[in-house]
Formats: sequence, structure tokens, C-alpha cells
Amino acid sequence: MKILIVEDDKKIADALKRGFEQKSHVVDVAYDGISGNDFALSENYDVMILDIMLPDIDGMAICNNIRHEGITTPVIMLTARNHIDDVVEGLNTGADDYLTKPFEFDELMARVHALSRRPKNLEDNFLKCCKINMDLVKKEVKVGKNTINLSKKEFSLLEFLLRNKERVVTKEEIIEHVWSFDTEILENTVEVYIAYLRNKIDKPFSTHNIKTVRGFGYRISEK
Repeated sequence: MKILIVEDDKKIADALKRGFEQKSHVVDVAYDGISGNDFALSENYDVMILDIMLPDIDGMAICNNIRHEGITTPVIMLTARNHIDDVVEGLNTGADDYLTKPFEFDELMARVHALSRRPKNLEDNFLKCCKINMDLVKKEVKVGKNTINLSKKEFSLLEFLLRNKERVVTKEEIIEHVWSFDTEILENTVEVYIAYLRNKIDKPFSTHNIKTVRGFGYRISEK
């Protein structure tokens, strides 16, 4: 999952980034409203976390801007204010949820997972294709009854492929969703990680679930 955090308190923002990355998510962080607005309008995310009180452009304005552009990415508002009028205003701008500071990271994580499932027809915490089963809560992958040990990046790549099973995804889409915006990616990085996955979930079981569609990208498929 790729997450955008827009929070001007650097200590909070960096702590959230570390927490989500430890859970194998990809995170972009903006420390002001202008940068956050640019990220929100130009990159693809699964969930956005916006602080309401931001310099230059506040979180409500960012949310309003992305909705005006037709971007339907789920949004969680963070606020130090718990007045009902503020909550109502945030939801009316197009936010999906809100959380009042201070909060527990586990609660934010639960809300992020709940919202990330909403556009996916409320799928549960499991992704499946062929004999591959991914438990998003336990961060566990099995092929049949065999548990597969994946690195965080391999897990993120497989999750993206499974969320888009039967659809061809380009290298550009993979990079956008699996690597952070400021990460330097070598030309063959995607191919290298695809090979890592094949060596763990295809080769040992004589299967060919991850397919290369030449000139386009990759597809995970049962066919």
C-alpha cells in the first residue's frame, strides 16, 4: 500500500512514516501544505493522511482540491481540534475519516486498512490468486501450505500484483506504488524484484503465475 502523510510536525510525520514502513507500506511525507497539495495531485496513493492545521494550504483545502480534480483516494484528517463543527467541515470537504490528536498508531493503522479496502469492494484482509494466499494482517504469504519468506519490498510488490490480478501493470505503475517518490530506481530494479518473487513463489513449485507481457509490463494470473 502506498500512503501520503501531510503533517507539519516533523517528529509526528517521521514517526508515522517509520511505523507504516515497518508494516511494509510505501510512504511519502510532506511537511507543508504546498508540497502536500503537489504530492496529492500528482502521485497515486491508496490512502492520504492530512493534518488539518498546515502552513500555506490546510488539510481541508488539499482534500477539497483533490476531490475537485476527481481524485477519490480515501482521506483521513488529523486534527488537534475535536469540535463537532470542525469534524463536519472536514467530512463535507470529502474526507472519509478523522482522528483527533493525540492518538495511538495502532488505531490509525486500523483506519487506514479499513479505508484502503473500501474502494476494493470491501475485500477482507486476504489476497488470493492461484495457490498464493497473502494475509495482510499477519504479513504472511503462503503457496499452498508452504510459508514463503519475503522481504518488505517483495511483499509490497506481490501485494500490488495481487490487488491487480488478471490485469497488466506497467513498470511505471509498479514503481509508483512500491517505491517512495524520492527513491532512486535503477532501470532494471523492477525486473530484479520480479525475478526475486518468481524464485520464491513460482520456481520451487514449477508454476508460472507471474507473467511478463512484453512491451507492456507484468500480470499475475491463474491462466
